[in-house]
Amino acid sequence: MGFALAPRTVHAEAPETAQSKKPIYDEPAPLPTSGTLPPPPPTEQLPPAEEPTKPRGPTPTERLAVQIGKARLGLYQYAVGAEDAVNRTMDRAFNLEQSFTSTIASLAPPRESGEKLMPGAIYVLVAAMAGSIITRNRSVILRATAPLALGITAGWTVLPITMGNVSNLAWKYEQRFPVIAQGHLQIRQSIEDSLRAAKIHSQIGVRYVDEKVTDARETVEDWVKKGK
Repeated sequence: MGFALAPRTVHAEAPETAQSKKPIYDEPAPLPTSGTLPPPPPTEQLPPAEEPTKPRGPTPTERLAVQIGKARLGLYQYAVGAEDAVNRTMDRAFNLEQSFTSTIASLAPPRESGEKLMPGAIYVLVAAMAGSIITRNRSVILRATAPLALGITAGWTVLPITMGNVSNLAWKYEQRFPVIAQGHLQIRQSIEDSLRAAKIHSQIGVRYVDEKVTDARETVEDWVKKGK
């Protein structure tokens, strides 16, 4: 077996004609130009001194708002004061009504006492009118005092419990005025002394009459006995 040999062309690269070699000495640095110079460092600039500002006055809108606020506050205070005054007036009226109602209720006699106001009050009124009729031709003082005296006497007679309550209430109010209370005590003491003296004198008179009647009866009995 044989091989056929054929000639072929072989291409070879040519060696570099010039080889790059590093220089032994450093190349001198290029001189700086205006284009390559670094920029100068920025100099610190002091801030400009602030000029003193003049105080700014309130604007018309602000002044109007202040005035409106004052007006609203004044109206609110006035409304609150008026409301408080109305509340105090209502409280006083309510307390007065309660006091009047309780006072009138305290004057009435209890149910268990059996004392009735309606017929008794009519009797007292009739007694006072009778006193004014009796003393119509008398002096002014007698015409003023007689109906009052007869009415009070009738009241103590037919309405003793009610008159006692009225007397206690009058005394309670009189204690607020010491002069009137002292005068009332003196008048009451004088009336009690007069009534006590009248009672004693009446008892003495009754005893004297009884003694005289007894003596007269004994005398008559003696005459009858002697006549027999």
